[in-house]
Amino acid sequence: MFHPRPCGCKGQRTCLVCENNYGASTSHSSWISEEDREHSYVYCPLCELAWPGWATHSWKSHPNHEGDSIKFPGIKLVLDFVSEEEENDLLTHIDEIPWDSSQSGRQKQNYGPKCNFKKRRVVPQASSGYPLFTKFIQSRFNTVDILQGFQTVEQCSLDYPTERGASIDPHIDDCWIWGERIPTLSLLIDSTLTLRKYMGPNTKYNLTDTKNYPMIIRENGTVKDDKEIEMELNELYLKNKNLEDTKNNKNNASPIKDIEKGVVRVPMPRRSLLILYGPARYDWEHGILREDIPSRRVCITYRELTPTYLSYGPKVEIGEHILKASKYFWDHVKYYKLGT
Repeated sequence: MFHPRPCGCKGQRTCLVCENNYGASTSHSSWISEEDREHSYVYCPLCELAWPGWATHSWKSHPNHEGDSIKFPGIKLVLDFVSEEEENDLLTHIDEIPWDSSQSGRQKQNYGPKCNFKKRRVVPQASSGYPLFTKFIQSRFNTVDILQGFQTVEQCSLDYPTERGASIDPHIDDCWIWGERIPTLSLLIDSTLTLRKYMGPNTKYNLTDTKNYPMIIRENGTVKDDKEIEMELNELYLKNKNLEDTKNNKNNASPIKDIEKGVVRVPMPRRSLLILYGPARYDWEHGILREDIPSRRVCITYRELTPTYLSYGPKVEIGEHILKASKYFWDHVKYYKLGT
């Protein structure tokens, strides 16, 4: 069952539909072992530390945590990023737009340039902007310290229906064109992002690209200015000019040495904004278990460009086309002729 199926799954990805109707083997929880469950930590957004445990709601016991905490950099969680009224309006309008089938039981609405990550090709003209009713979310990014200067180039709405057994397998978002910061707005329910240390080859996910551009966020959690990024980008360019990619992936992000085994569970409360960056973005795979989707969940994830495609990068012309298209917002009511 490695060929594409009518439900939208392909390869080793499965959902309840293809498991029940096409005999696909279940893989939705095979990436979590009993040892992982026994050596798991729960991230607390209030003290910004991870504490022993599996049940994500345990963070609400703050400050009365139990056990020894560890540092887990690369996570920023903004509670109540949108109001209940804004959430209701978003969900109403999102469901007025047709959903496309996706893998592992999900549905999606994708806005942004067309990318082929294996061939490393991008079609900037494929980007047509975003629904107008989501504009306030991007505008509100300016109120978050580590999202200063964030320029959205992809916006993806994902629907996790329980009747399809929706989940998402562990992965690292591609590093060739998508930049360091990845904000996700969670709607409808509280859920959990599970992270495990990535132990595979650095050729996967285009991780080798990260040695060619600097990190946007400093170790103290502040955002670098354009001049600092440009200077570091030029230094990296000179350093790598005559070098071929090696097997050693040298991220600017410091590796996390506190955890040798197990997983980190990060809460995604309803209406919160979770931002991955730095070590959590590049050193850890993240996924969502089927068991952590007790009822329908909807989220909106955003991506930015790597410094390579910005004004100080070598591929600025392509980046300019993508950024220009990303400034456009359209009225979905008129586009889909709703109410006529």
